[in-house]
Amino acid sequence: MLRKDTIHAKKDCRLVINDSLREQIKVRLSSFNRISNSDTQLRQAAVALTIIDSEQSNIAAFLLTRRPKHLNRHGGQYALPGGKKDPDETAIGTALRELHEEIGINLAKDSVLGMLDDYQTRSGFNITPVVVWAGANLKINPDPNEIARVFRIPLDDLKSTEIPILEQIQESDYPVLSTPLATLGHRVFAPTAAFIYQFREVVLFDRHTRVAQFDQPKFAWK
Repeated sequence: MLRKDTIHAKKDCRLVINDSLREQIKVRLSSFNRISNSDTQLRQAAVALTIIDSEQSNIAAFLLTRRPKHLNRHGGQYALPGGKKDPDETAIGTALRELHEEIGINLAKDSVLGMLDDYQTRSGFNITPVVVWAGANLKINPDPNEIARVFRIPLDDLKSTEIPILEQIQESDYPVLSTPLATLGHRVFAPTAAFIYQFREVVLFDRHTRVAQFDQPKFAWK
């Protein structure tokens, strides 16, 4: 049985991509009682929080993309692979399809380790984060029409005591959430930061932290 403090106790060690880590992530997510949003007025979408190697080593990482600036919606912003659900498609199906279309990674349903809370965006979407395991030695082939650049962010970046950053803005009663990532050298903002932050809390520290109360910066409201 997985000890409750297994990952937390090793927070000063590098997290490597192996079967043990996969099982730990799966167990933590299976014990997390995720909250879904059933509002039918929202457009449904899903993203894939994809666990992969850092390419240069066996250090565990996740994939983060930057959108091309020419895109009409959220151009130039950091994001997890994902998009709008097709009719009669599940959130898992959407996440896996978008991962294939955007990054060139084709994974089966058994790669799914679990899901996090749905997040409602200012632009009218309900986004479901799906955590998937890509493992090591898997090549990526990003679609340049949808992806300007792909980053492999070590999971160790998520141990930072600077996470999260919460800021009040005049236009909202709720704090804007951002997540600084050392490898990136920049902050990532909600909604993407909400998924990353909740993944960190649930998987690395076994804290069932909610994120729906956090807002997005104004540039992401459209």
